[in-house]
Amino acid sequence: MSVRPHQLNVLAANLASAKDRRARSRIHWPLLWTVLVAGVLVWGSRAHLERYITPHRGIGYGLGITGGSMMLLLLLYSARKRANWLRWLGGIPAWFEFHMVLGIVGPVLVLFHSNFSLGATNSNVALICMLLVAGSGVVGRYIYTRLHAHLDGNENTLEQLKAAGERVRSQTTSITLLPGLVEAIEDVERRLIEPPKGRIARFLHVFTGAYRMARARWILRREIKQAVNRAIGRESPLIARHARNLAAVAQRYAYRRLDAGRRVTEYKVYARLFSFWHVLHIPLFFMLLIAGTVHVIAINIY
Repeated sequence: MSVRPHQLNVLAANLASAKDRRARSRIHWPLLWTVLVAGVLVWGSRAHLERYITPHRGIGYGLGITGGSMMLLLLLYSARKRANWLRWLGGIPAWFEFHMVLGIVGPVLVLFHSNFSLGATNSNVALICMLLVAGSGVVGRYIYTRLHAHLDGNENTLEQLKAAGERVRSQTTSITLLPGLVEAIEDVERRLIEPPKGRIARFLHVFTGAYRMARARWILRREIKQAVNRAIGRESPLIARHARNLAAVAQRYAYRRLDAGRRVTEYKVYARLFSFWHVLHIPLFFMLLIAGTVHVIAINIY
């Protein structure tokens, strides 16, 4: 099989675009945000701030009021989603991000307000409800991210994910230079990516996704290396000079195809989990509102 110049040009363009995407995604803001919040919590729990902060007055009292107010402002996101006349407040995506920030910063401030310790019964109930709501929000955020993870643009429905997966499968311009690789990818997809039969098995299939993806990638890296070596032995010296680029593009194609298959497989499971989470999260939030209100009244009256 002869190598056409335009195929290598396509290969180089694909590799350059992959490098550009990696450069744009170097800063992973959710990870940085998680590390920052975790660092603040660890520091606050070990700093013995009770010498400077008391829940009943001064900075500690202000932290409680500010954190509680932020928790109340969480209701604005629900109002913005359901009331069209509130669209002057801004777009729903921006309010969703604002909702997540408030849902993290508010509880952090309340933890500093309480000095990371328990107190009276009413304050303990309010604190536990807040931690449950915050924890539920983190879980919901993870499910939402897996449900609406962008594969190629703004895929947020099962049909769009399937269409994106088909687009990835059709991008085999450079992969045809490696005989047998497409068949190897399809074999790995059947063994490790496609969902099993049965509801329970399909549900458990989601929780082994990271392991299966890691194993699938390891297998395909080995297959790509072998396919490149075979192509070098059969083709002209031009293939040998571009072997590294060819392997990089083939690996990126294989990874995107595996990811597309995994997203389609997991979509329905995560959609059901998200509906269950929503049923649980809303009552927890209203429990927090009631417990918080009782706590504020009890503190200011008694």
